[in-house]
Amino acid sequence: MQADYIIVGAGSAGCAMAYRLSTHGASVIVLEYGGSDAGPLIQMPAALSFPMNMKRYDWGYRSEPEPHLGGRRMACPRGKVIGGSSSINGMVYVRGHAMDFDHWAEQGADGWGYADVLPYYKRMETWHDAGHGGDPAWRGTDGPLHVSRGPRENPLYQAFVDAGQQAGYEATDDYNGQKQEGFGPMEQTVWQGRRWSAANAYLRPALKHPNCSLVQGLAQRIIFEDQRAVGVTYLQGGQSKTLRANREVVIAASAINSPKLLMLSGIGPAAHLAEHGINVIADRPGVGQNLQDHLELYVQMASKLPITLYKHWNLFSKALIGAQWLFTKKGFGASNQFESAAFIRSQAGVPYPDIQYHFLPIAVRYDGKIAAEGHGFQAHVGPMRSGSRGHVTLASSDPKEAPKIFFNYMSQEQDWMDFRRCIRLTREIFAQDAFKPFVKHEIQPGAALQSDDALDDCIREHAESAYHPCGTCRMGRAEDPMAVVDPMARVIGVDGLRVADSSIFPRITNGNLNAPSIMVGEKVSDHILGKTALPRANDEPWIHPNWQTQQR
Repeated sequence: MQADYIIVGAGSAGCAMAYRLSTHGASVIVLEYGGSDAGPLIQMPAALSFPMNMKRYDWGYRSEPEPHLGGRRMACPRGKVIGGSSSINGMVYVRGHAMDFDHWAEQGADGWGYADVLPYYKRMETWHDAGHGGDPAWRGTDGPLHVSRGPRENPLYQAFVDAGQQAGYEATDDYNGQKQEGFGPMEQTVWQGRRWSAANAYLRPALKHPNCSLVQGLAQRIIFEDQRAVGVTYLQGGQSKTLRANREVVIAASAINSPKLLMLSGIGPAAHLAEHGINVIADRPGVGQNLQDHLELYVQMASKLPITLYKHWNLFSKALIGAQWLFTKKGFGASNQFESAAFIRSQAGVPYPDIQYHFLPIAVRYDGKIAAEGHGFQAHVGPMRSGSRGHVTLASSDPKEAPKIFFNYMSQEQDWMDFRRCIRLTREIFAQDAFKPFVKHEIQPGAALQSDDALDDCIREHAESAYHPCGTCRMGRAEDPMAVVDPMARVIGVDGLRVADSSIFPRITNGNLNAPSIMVGEKVSDHILGKTALPRANDEPWIHPNWQTQQR
């Protein structure tokens, strides 16, 4: 089989590229190991904890023991299904802060500043405010990706926003618009009650084109002829098969699997490849390095009033919610329940937010395990820009074997200072008048834990990944020895090969990574097609006028 472009991975960026390239008339084959996303456990937003913990849909990766977190092996879910991680994630939609992308440009990702990427965010969106405010001028109106907001009917959602303001923080009615900083409604990739994954938004429309097809199989390696990528070998039904690319191969396999495939194909640190008997095509020491993620802690409160989602945490209620959703696509099943959020700065002198909050009107973990206390609520909180860096390396030259993933979480003293500050600032928010009718007592960390050492022990035991790995095929200038791709997403040192997914982020962005990953797919599509980039935006983002001297 052959096509103009072979895309490896039907995830957030891969689906976007399949749509844009095939719409432009190019022939496209998408190679994806995972299967169908049909069925309520993926499509029902409220069921989000299920697909993330199912072998059918998740690669099931775990980190190597993390020395600064008590040797824990941390879960690293990655989507093994069409739509990739957009089919198993929490559906939270965050573009990232303007200054994140300006930093990318400063680090050598020329043409990826905020003014460059904002037009692509607008192109990919159809935005629905659900009556919760926001400025339409900053948002898209006719893109494939529907972005919406939950109903925010539970009084706890408003209490969280009110408490933030009472504590002296800003309010924002659209953190994806001009002003990220502050407390306000959270956005979700949900449309008409269904998860609006990259598969629903982009891949299904793409596959309606006669020039786009989907092939199921496990990518083994990229085929090169004279330093040029010309195809991909893959396993299907125990047989090795080949896809040929007339123009280019594009890897969009995630921050874990993209560097793995590059290294299996002979692109990576030469000494590491030699260890595994892999012939070196291009010595790129940055492949697999620069691994970043967000860690978070759940600060949980017991509720005085029986108004939390705990009342639905029983088989009878779940069955009713599921039935209502199946027949109407409405009710509790139609939201991810993340309906209020905040982005704040940790201290004076920080120019833009470095702490994110997800608020949830139930005390529960990502794996679906409920807090023992019964009725409760929680804020997921964590620092946005940790200085810790890890890596992805090969365990062997066998494509079927999982790579070694080492995040090196909490390896910087600053990480600990930042996390303690997160906990103390959150406690202050929950102590405001807006929460007085609701807060019974603190479940986690627990009011008794006050000293730095006690908080550190809690962080060491309970901090969880927010599942935002990125950075392992870093974008930069061609002369940068640690860059893997140039600003056109071309792999440095070879021809005919690009990488386009969260692995190319020079540094992690504020918030959840699905939105910027799709944006990367949108923008790289134009680079692949040789199109002139969309005109730069002139919109000026809001920065706190007194950020140098005030924390809020």
